Amino acid sequence: MLFITNRLPKQSSRSRNGRKFSFDLDNNSVSTSVFFAKRLSDNENTELGNRAFFTELKNSSKRQILLYIHGFSNLPEQIFEAAHELQQLCDAQDQNEVLVVPLIWPCDNDSGIIKDYWDDQKAADASAISFERVLDKFLSWRGSDDDNQDPCLKRINILAHSMGNRVLRQTLQAWKTYELPNGVPMLFRNSFLVAADIVNESLEEGEAGELICHASRNVVVYHASDDLALRASKASNLKHKIASRRLGHSGPENLSLCPSNVYAVDCDDINNSYDFPKGHSYFRYGKNHGQAGVVFKHLYSVLKIGRVFPNDPKRRTMILDDPHS
Repeated sequence: MLFITNRLPKQSSRSRNGRKFSFDLDNNSVSTSVFFAKRLSDNENTELGNRAFFTELKNSSKRQILLYIHGFSNLPEQIFEAAHELQQLCDAQDQNEVLVVPLIWPCDNDSGIIKDYWDDQKAADASAISFERVLDKFLSWRGSDDDNQDPCLKRINILAHSMGNRVLRQTLQAWKTYELPNGVPMLFRNSFLVAADIVNESLEEGEAGELICHASRNVVVYHASDDLALRASKASNLKHKIASRRLGHSGPENLSLCPSNVYAVDCDDINNSYDFPKGHSYFRYGKNHGQAGVVFKHLYSVLKIGRVFPNDPKRRTMILDDPHS
């Protein structure tokens, strides 16, 4: 599995192609460097460098790329497990359609969920500088004609889960500030915002997350009002006088104030039966481990055809339920 990280390795902060790459779990400082690497087996990784990394992407038989940004308090082995599950689910639908590529940012290894939450918010914000360089490389690669080859035509999608949405939001802001003052390009075919731990006005015009809409053909928000992890997030933010509900709880505060490419999918009927008791990681399996749930099936359908509601182009919301529950 290919992956990208700004988490520092045990070996050295100096990048070197072909070396062993081991995560330093006790160091959650945000590196200004970005490492392009490959997972060979459990706890065994090698650094590729960006040229070899993008060559492998281009040579892959998969037609689309799904970048995966994980949520808070996730360490590398947990992230690889989630990415592997996503890859298995995609391959079960079509072996040649989707390649999952995790972006790993430095969550904290401390005990105590509240301490982790605030440390991880800082790390999420600081990771923006690293990952805006990654987006710039993806943009250059997509239009590259190196080695007299055609530009890469693979579609690029992104799935941000929980606090990963904060990473995505801040990354796009940094990309615009430092590289693209006239606005960001439409790099992503689909942006899937799952259980998003950002305020629910974020996607409205003039708000901090508006650039997600500019960078995407479709922005699909999956939300559930009884997501217990986001309830804890809201309580934590209230201590810092941030009173707004989270996007992953209610969906957009006012969909009419969001750009027309934003869609909201209510997962309240199934999130706890898929991920008991927290109801937070409901986007992969259904009630039975190894079997795709209705959230993943909807997500994959959007990946496959590029339309959220193909039978009703004017529709912008829906409620998901599981007929087998």
